Amino acid sequence: MSSWKKNKTQKVHRERPQPEDRAHLGMLERKKDYRERAKDFHKKEETIKKLKRKAENRNPDEFYFNMTRTKRLNGDHKLRKEAEPVVTEEQKKMMATQDRRYVLFRLSKELKKIEKLKKTLHMIDSDQKKNSHVIFVDSKEEAKHFDAAKFFDTHPAFIDRAFNRPKMETLKTGQFVTEAEQLQAVMEAKDAAYKEMTRRMDRAKELKIIADKLEAKLHTLDKSAKKKCIQQETKKSAAQYVFSFKRQK
Repeated sequence: MSSWKKNKTQKVHRERPQPEDRAHLGMLERKKDYRERAKDFHKKEETIKKLKRKAENRNPDEFYFNMTRTKRLNGDHKLRKEAEPVVTEEQKKMMATQDRRYVLFRLSKELKKIEKLKKTLHMIDSDQKKNSHVIFVDSKEEAKHFDAAKFFDTHPAFIDRAFNRPKMETLKTGQFVTEAEQLQAVMEAKDAAYKEMTRRMDRAKELKIIADKLEAKLHTLDKSAKKKCIQQETKKSAAQYVFSFKRQK
């Protein structure tokens, strides 16, 4: 009997619909809708309580920089427009002069490093200049019997190269690396040095362009002088101006 009661189909109880005389008010609120509305209401209520408690416990002496940077506009905090710094014409010229002076200082340093690299490299294997190689010996007798042709026949790698040649003691004892390894090491060092010099020369060229542009900008700060631009500024050159003649008092 109990099993029959369990399997008995029961009537589904549905919530009543909106009465006909209230149909103009829309759908009737269900309990699940009421739960969502109540949950949202209590959440807002708790938030307001917390804000009130926070306002009551606030320190009146506290300060934030954002208080001076913002202002209330239609209930929202908006950033204030910062006032542009007031700079006189003399101050602008002074700043432009200081910038150009620093760029010229960096340019002079790069040029000095380039000259130092050129002196170190001596333009190795250059077609314009061929250095002579002097071989030193211990005595005059040894110098008389020294045969340069025989020496270069046994060491042909040194004929077209006037740099990094070994000493006579090293050649006699044979305590040195092979000529091919030595030549390869020297060539690698030479290529690295030339690459560094090329980079520094490109950097010096860029600094020169920047210095020219700052100088042109410094000339344009003088509003009293009448000028005409004959060439616009490009990536590789500064703007060029022609100034009208002004008689000096």
